[in-house]
Amino acid sequence: MWRRFVRAIKSLFGGVVGSMEDPKRILEQNIRDLNDQVPRMNENIATVKANVMLLQKEVRRYEANVQDLSARIQSAIRAERDDIAENYALQLQRARENLETTRQHLKQAQIAYDKALQVKKTFMREKDRKIREARDAMRESERSAWQAKVADTLEQFEIGGVDATHDEMIARIKEDTARNEARMELALDSVDSKSLELEYDAEKLKAAEIVNQFKKKMKGTPALTEGKNPDEVVIDRNEPNIRSQSTVHVNKTNHV
Repeated sequence: MWRRFVRAIKSLFGGVVGSMEDPKRILEQNIRDLNDQVPRMNENIATVKANVMLLQKEVRRYEANVQDLSARIQSAIRAERDDIAENYALQLQRARENLETTRQHLKQAQIAYDKALQVKKTFMREKDRKIREARDAMRESERSAWQAKVADTLEQFEIGGVDATHDEMIARIKEDTARNEARMELALDSVDSKSLELEYDAEKLKAAEIVNQFKKKMKGTPALTEGKNPDEVVIDRNEPNIRSQSTVHVNKTNHV
């Protein structure tokens, strides 16, 4: 009975948590967590590297101490002071032991540093792969959301009556256009276009007749141009079809 109750509680809260989870937001948080691990890993590697450098300094210090004690022993022997040489020999023995121990520690620290670099390299490669997969999944999620939105819009065309309204408005515009075109054709048919053309031709003939009269008058009265500027010809106001005295300036133009 108790197990059934616990299972029911888990299923209830599991469903609530599952409904609250947003895969896109969770992936974004995972990317941030992966990027945040890089500085911490660099700090750990820096600590291991510092230990290696300290051990290297100790090894060099012990090596120098061993060389110095060896030189002191040789000097004491030359001076026939074996007691002093034995004292330096004891110090040399401890220095050699410390040197060997430090070298072992340095070797282990160097191995740990190399492993840390290898772990970082593996982690960075895996991090880049996971981030790339997460971003691809987020882009796929965005495309899926956009497709769902388009599908909802297309479904609303029928559900909300968008199609019917759309077709109705287009039909009304086409109907208005056809009606206005028909009115234009009727208006053009009601105008007597032939009468207008005849009136226009009559006006052109009248204008041509006036021009011919001017030409005849200008050829028939050469005396009017004597003593005048060759570019001016004075026409009498009493001539027919002329309402007032006018001075016509004829500009002579040389045509090439």
